[in-house]
Amino acid sequence: MPTTISGSTGVTFPAGGVGNTAGAAVGTTDTQTLTNKTIQGGAITSGTAVASTSGTSIDFTSIPSYVKRITVNFSGVSTNGTSNKQIRFTDSALKTSGYSSTSSLIYGANLCVVASATTGFLIRSDTAAEALDGCYVFNLLNAATFSWSGFGNVSDSPSTRSWQQSGVVTMASALTAVRITTVNGTDTFDAGSINILYE
Repeated sequence: MPTTISGSTGVTFPAGGVGNTAGAAVGTTDTQTLTNKTIQGGAITSGTAVASTSGTSIDFTSIPSYVKRITVNFSGVSTNGTSNKQIRFTDSALKTSGYSSTSSLIYGANLCVVASATTGFLIRSDTAAEALDGCYVFNLLNAATFSWSGFGNVSDSPSTRSWQQSGVVTMASALTAVRITTVNGTDTFDAGSINILYE
């Protein structure tokens, strides 16, 4: 989140700058000036949690262009059907293809089932009774090409199953929104909540 410092009143810095002494006020001619500068990064911003109890998709919009990491958090998230969940990105438009994503179900001693998708970052599903907890973390790989990678882990609260997932996608421009939905686009959310963190 950007922090803008405008003016020098009350702003000081430690010794070490050229020609500066400890405790001196920062001004426009000092070597270590902060006047009218914008500092980005360092702060983690939380979105507003959304109850995933209705509708076919959950959107988080107005993501700032400086963002380089996004975490999507799930708490007891369920739908009324068995279609796989997926996360989609938006720049100037919702991206519905071009993803390379897999999601692996781990269950019991010997069972591992893998699914893949090109329509979004996939989170595999099996039953309508699932209540998913966990997160999916996305990192900006290359700011020049707007490419992102993601990895995550979710578990089903009523059972002992868990899913691991990962994927990549290249956007046309800076990310502006994240959508959580299902592959068939018609199953509706019926329990839980979803939120994002970005930095």
